[in-house]
Amino acid sequence: MRTTNGWQADGRTAKLRRTTLDRRDLRPDDVAVRIDYCGVCHTDLHALRDHDGTAGRPLVPGHEFTGVVAETGAAVTRLSTGAPVAVGNIVDACGECPMCRAGQENFCHAFPTLTYGGTDRHDGSTTLGGYSREYVVREQFAHPLPPGLDPAAAAPLLCAGVTVWEPLHALGVGPGSRVGVAGLGGLGHLAVKMAVALGATTSVISRSPDKAGDARRLGAHGLVVSTDPEAMANARDAFDVVIDTISTPHDLGPYLRLVAMDGTLSHLGHLGPVTVETLDLLIGRKKLSSAGSGGRPATAAMLDFCAANGIIAEIELLPSARVNEALDRLRRNEARYRFVLDMSDLD
Repeated sequence: MRTTNGWQADGRTAKLRRTTLDRRDLRPDDVAVRIDYCGVCHTDLHALRDHDGTAGRPLVPGHEFTGVVAETGAAVTRLSTGAPVAVGNIVDACGECPMCRAGQENFCHAFPTLTYGGTDRHDGSTTLGGYSREYVVREQFAHPLPPGLDPAAAAPLLCAGVTVWEPLHALGVGPGSRVGVAGLGGLGHLAVKMAVALGATTSVISRSPDKAGDARRLGAHGLVVSTDPEAMANARDAFDVVIDTISTPHDLGPYLRLVAMDGTLSHLGHLGPVTVETLDLLIGRKKLSSAGSGGRPATAAMLDFCAANGIIAEIELLPSARVNEALDRLRRNEARYRFVLDMSDLD
């Protein structure tokens, strides 16, 4: 058994405390990653909210991180010591079901092993996440970090980035496409950057007109203020694809009405139940879809695309000792647009 330092939830206080964590000894196809930077995701907030410390399952959040290979297992051939790598929210899958064979491990029929709060497929232990100085992961799920990508600003690509990349790619967004991005947060700002780089005419859909400056800076061609009835009416049927990254419950009807005939609303931000009026789909043969994370091929393609187009997250970098502050500020919607933790203070 290996040990490292990290930040673990205290179920009694809903705060994270520094502690020593156990990591498994390397299996033949494992690499040990020295984590340098880890993004702070809304999923981490949800996990902490639901964790009361009584179920006997420890919680160490963090599932979008970059670092360097520190050690390799005996059967590892693709990565070597010192290689820069990136790890996302999936660290294993069955490898045998139709989804895994199609390179969509994120939809594994046996359910993928999550980077934290998951169950190891070999020993049944609870996976502990990237708010730590070291992580042990199967070589297949550690992605080489392309040259030119800043490792701190690239960390959020492994969750927020691939979550918006998959639907943009699957829906064929490219030159001539009209894309609306609802919500300009951790996911939304990356969706704007990617849609623009794919050649789409891209607009931000936001409650606040104050986002106009940021939207332009990110490359967007326009802003639709969702609280302005006239602006929403003028944008009816305006987009081939709407990427909905809004993280709180909301009515999908107004956003479906922005979708053009045969277009798609991809609902990504809020993962709870939704109610849809059939007429909002019927009028214009509109489609409602979703996506989550990405398989290994899509993640690798996304990283290459971002490196080729200079796409990284807009981040505020904080020492990991300020993790509770980062989480509190994320709860207050103060991230512009992703907090990233520098894990070097865990040495």
